[in-house]
Amino acid sequence: MFIENLLSPAIILLKPLLEITMQRWLTHFLMIGLICGGMSLSETLHAAEKVKILMVTQSAGFVHGSVNRKEKTLSPSEIAMTQLAQQTGEFEVHCTQDSAADFTKENLQNYDLVMFYTTGNLPIAEEDLEYFFNEWLPTKGHGVIGIHSATDTFHEYEPFWDMIGGTFNGHPWTSNGKVTLSVNDTKNPMMKSFGEEYVIQDEIYQYKNWQPEKVRVLLSINMAKSKVKRPYMVPVAWIKDYGEGRVYVNNLGHREETWSNPDFLKSIQEGIKWTSGQIEADATPNPEVSAELEAKAKKDTKAAAE
Repeated sequence: MFIENLLSPAIILLKPLLEITMQRWLTHFLMIGLICGGMSLSETLHAAEKVKILMVTQSAGFVHGSVNRKEKTLSPSEIAMTQLAQQTGEFEVHCTQDSAADFTKENLQNYDLVMFYTTGNLPIAEEDLEYFFNEWLPTKGHGVIGIHSATDTFHEYEPFWDMIGGTFNGHPWTSNGKVTLSVNDTKNPMMKSFGEEYVIQDEIYQYKNWQPEKVRVLLSINMAKSKVKRPYMVPVAWIKDYGEGRVYVNNLGHREETWSNPDFLKSIQEGIKWTSGQIEADATPNPEVSAELEAKAKKDTKAAAE
């Protein structure tokens, strides 16, 4: 009892030093383990912070060359996204063409974003779709990136086309010709790589179920400089909030060559950052811009016909 009373003050004084020493030893052993395992501490922490993307490239309708795996393990668009993930170190992408197996409530828990490059009515269970729209996507930090034919998916399923922003309704602008695009929001980080105007050879869709009051248009066809003219505005890229989740749609990506275009890939890279909540951008709907573009398209089409 006498010895215990004698040592108690010393133990109290030495306790903080002992705790610091233990922490240092634990860190030391952790670092040794990581180094032996081939990863640094910073790499381990960075890996844990990477955005996880489920890239769905299943085609229940038309099969685009950019998602056609042929006899390869991955398609051109999947290879491009995998390489972009490796080059930037900012995200991980897992590609699937089996949505019945991989687009489930259980598996969605592993991801921050879903990227759709799809067509037709995908074989996803109704309960999984309901969970996706009602719980998963509205959650902060979650988002959707829709590429090209994402709008050619679930034509008759309103929750999907309401989320994605519109439904495919033809493509007068084919992949054989070039088109001039106008950037409608030059401050948006996803548009920086395109400048104020951009010329590209790719297939451009027009839409039904288009709801300008729900989206912020970022990119559209410059009808005055388009060989194929239509008396209505044609959006090419847009964003919108979905609860606390986010949606970015970009119509480009039909041609395989587009997936090696650094400007397009930069837009997707920034889109990943925005949809996952890493960066901010104004997503306020701009129906007034759509109205102005509509009026201009009518004017430009009429002038060309005179």
